[in-house]
Amino acid sequence: MMIRMLAALCLLAAPLMCQTKSVSQKKSELYAAVGNQLTAYDVDAANGALTKRGTVALPASIQEAWPHPSHRYLYVAWSDGGAANAPVNGSAPHGSRHGISAFKIDPATGALSLFGNPVALPSRPIFITTDVDGTHVIAAHNDPSRLTVYRILPSGELGAAVEQAASLDFGIYGHQVRADPSGKTIDLMTRGNGPTATTPEDPGAIRIFGFKDGLLSSLESVAPNKGFGYQVRHLDFHPSGKWAYATLERQNQIHVYERKADGTLSPRPLFVKSTLQDPAKNTAGQTSASLHFDPQGRFLYVANRGAGPKNENSISVFAINGQTGEPTLIQSIETHGYEPRTFTLDAAGKTLIVANQNSKDGTPAGLAVYSIRDDGKLEYRRKYDIETGPGRMLFWAGAISLP
Repeated sequence: MMIRMLAALCLLAAPLMCQTKSVSQKKSELYAAVGNQLTAYDVDAANGALTKRGTVALPASIQEAWPHPSHRYLYVAWSDGGAANAPVNGSAPHGSRHGISAFKIDPATGALSLFGNPVALPSRPIFITTDVDGTHVIAAHNDPSRLTVYRILPSGELGAAVEQAASLDFGIYGHQVRADPSGKTIDLMTRGNGPTATTPEDPGAIRIFGFKDGLLSSLESVAPNKGFGYQVRHLDFHPSGKWAYATLERQNQIHVYERKADGTLSPRPLFVKSTLQDPAKNTAGQTSASLHFDPQGRFLYVANRGAGPKNENSISVFAINGQTGEPTLIQSIETHGYEPRTFTLDAAGKTLIVANQNSKDGTPAGLAVYSIRDDGKLEYRRKYDIETGPGRMLFWAGAISLP
């Protein structure tokens, strides 16, 4: 019970930033994935600098990674399917090799060492997380949409899959999975699909499942307007535990929901805000992506991805009203690259690092480093160019405080 309470408090503080002492005392290590290569960087918050330390290889292109609540282990999902493996101007392959590998994190240096056997997955894992107790890894799959659950052994190694009921409804195009801080529920963001010239729109929803001992049970579906015009992508929990915030990909919006003690959400958003500095740029190729809070929950950061020079590639900074949860846009700053799929904050909330996914129009992919000022606004420091290409996108980056 004590472990669950501590883990829940850690997750409420911020994703990827569980801490047992002052965040100012914690060292953060950045991990960035290009193709099947995962590279560690030391983070120097005072100087806004990254120092490359070492690289490990996975069996196929890295999709996402998530730390154990203890921060002693890192679980890395990989696949030879999906957008990271798409040829130039080609469609994303379904792939045939998918899995999750476990790494030990050296508490002094952040170096990764592979241990245990990887678990094989039935299809591409587009996102993974652990539960609050750190006893299971949950993977979200987009094609077909589903969740799979795997045990974590006391050693930190990955164990067997937990068989789920065949009647569970996982919606259309699962995109992200998060464990509610209560430990009672699991949230699956099902993005749906936008309409095309030949196909109608597929509706999206936040699918909420009860969770106990690795078993999922259907609980609630949040789908305003029956999920149409609701291409929900990512969700994060406010550190206070009062609210959950979700990005809508194609709509370029944030939706704010009341979070209830039982791990469910209000059926309709409390607030809806554009993520763009100029909403008129909400045109083809413009989408919102990931979002993260600072450790105190005073500010919310949102990535805007643009495929072309007329789109926004930016981080939007929102001040959060601590009484109502309403976000107010206070800054929109360019990312010095294209398509910032992911970004991350260090444990102290002093540095923000953006992973610009692709090289385009003569601008290399790369890691852009920003200092976070006391007023929450970002100050650009420098960019580290990263070589990419077909099958070598800068697909994920995350800063993890060392145990």
